[in-house]
Amino acid sequence: MSTQSASLTPTQAQPLEQSAERKALRRAASASFMGNFVEWFDYAAYGYLATVIALTFFPQTDKATALLATFAVFALSFIVRPLGGLVWGHFGDKYGRRSALSWSILIMSISTFCIGILPTYNHIGLWAPALLLMIRLFQGFSASGEYAGASAFLAEYAPEGKRGLYTSIVPASTAAGLLFGAVFVAGLHAWMSVEDLHSWGWRLPFLLAAPFGLVGRYIRMSLQDTPKFLEMEKRLEAKECATHAPVRELLTVHRRSVMIGIGATCLNAVAFYLLLSYMPTYLSTEMGMSESDSFLASTVSLATYIGLIFLMGTLSDRFGRKTMLLTASLLFLALTFPLFGWLENQPLIVILMIQIAFGAILAMNDGTLPCFLAEIFPTRVRFSGFAFSFNIANAVFGGTAPFIATWLIQLTGNKMAPAWYLLAAAAVALVAMLASRETAHKALQD
Repeated sequence: MSTQSASLTPTQAQPLEQSAERKALRRAASASFMGNFVEWFDYAAYGYLATVIALTFFPQTDKATALLATFAVFALSFIVRPLGGLVWGHFGDKYGRRSALSWSILIMSISTFCIGILPTYNHIGLWAPALLLMIRLFQGFSASGEYAGASAFLAEYAPEGKRGLYTSIVPASTAAGLLFGAVFVAGLHAWMSVEDLHSWGWRLPFLLAAPFGLVGRYIRMSLQDTPKFLEMEKRLEAKECATHAPVRELLTVHRRSVMIGIGATCLNAVAFYLLLSYMPTYLSTEMGMSESDSFLASTVSLATYIGLIFLMGTLSDRFGRKTMLLTASLLFLALTFPLFGWLENQPLIVILMIQIAFGAILAMNDGTLPCFLAEIFPTRVRFSGFAFSFNIANAVFGGTAPFIATWLIQLTGNKMAPAWYLLAAAAVALVAMLASRETAHKALQD
C-alpha cells in the first residue's frame, strides 16, 4: 500500500477501494468480451462463407457434397474441445484464470489468421483441405478454454446479486462476434464481385483475427486474477497443500454436476449453431432465399438477440437459473416445429419475426447458462468443470449441428429435419434441469 493510501481514514479509503473494484470489473468485462468476440467472429465468417469455402477447398465435388465436407471440417474441429477443456480447465484452476485466457486467445488468433493465408485446392490440391482441418483443430483446442474461462472469470469478479447480468456478457460477446461476422460477410457479398470474393475476398475476415487477438491479449495481461482464485490460493498455502489436481477431483467428486452441465448445455449447443450460424445457409439453400436477404434477416435477429441476452441474465438474477433454463427448454419443445414450418415461402418480414422469436427463446437459455455452470462447481474446479461439460456438449451436439442438419435433409429429403434435432436437444436439457438444484441467490461455492 502506498504512503498516500495508508494515511487515509477508513471513510476516505472506502470510495477509492470501490472505484478500484469497479475499474477492475470493467476491465474484466472488456477482457472477457474481446476473446469470445474474436472466436465467434471466426465461426461466423466460416459459417456464412461456407458456400464459398466449399468451392475453394472442395471444387472437385458437387455443391451439396462440397457443402457437407465444409461443415464436416467445422464439426471435426470440435473433436478436440473436450481435451482442450480439460487442459485449459486444469491450467486455469491450478495456475490462474488470467494466464489460461491470455494464452488461449493468442493461439486462437494465430490459428484464425493462418486460414486467411492458406493456399487453396487449385494451388496445392488435397493438402488444402487437410491443412484447413489441421488449423481448425488448433482453433478448437484454443477456443475450448475461452467461453468457460471468461464465464468463470466474470462470475468470480461480479458482485453478489449481479452474477447473471455480468456473465451474460460472455454469450453477448459471442453474438456480437456473429453479428459483426454477418455484417462483414454481407458487405463482401454486396461490394465485391463473385470472382473477387471467391479469389481473395473470403480471406479478409480471417486476417482480422491478428489485430483483434493482440488487443484482447494485452487487456488480459494487464488484469489481476480473480479475487476468488487468489483467496483459494491463500487457503491452499495456509494448509500447505502440495497437490491440487482439479481434473481428478472433478471426475471423482463432481460427476453428478458434470452430467447435469452436459445435459443443460446440449440444448444451447444445438440451438446456437443451428439458429445463429447455420440458419443463413439453411434459408438460402433449402428455402430459396437470396443470400443477401438471408444475411439481412440473420443480422437484424442477432442485434435483437444481443439485447435480450442481457435482459435474460438480469431476470435470472431475480427468478433463478433453474426457472429460466426450464422455461427455455419447454418453449423450444412447444414452438420449434411450428416456427420451422412457417419459414417456407414466407416474405422477408415474416422470416425475420420467426428468427427473432427463436432468438428470444435461445437468449433465455444462453443468457442464463454461463452463470448456472459457474455456480454448480466450487472454485477449485470451476474452470475445469465448466470447460469440460460445456465442451463435451458442444463437441457432440453443437459443432456437428450444421453437418447433421445438412445430412438429415439429404437423407430424408425433409426440410424439417433440423427441427427434430433441436427438439431432441430440448428434451435432454429438460431432463437435466429437472435433476438440478437452484443456484441463484447463494454465494459461489468454495
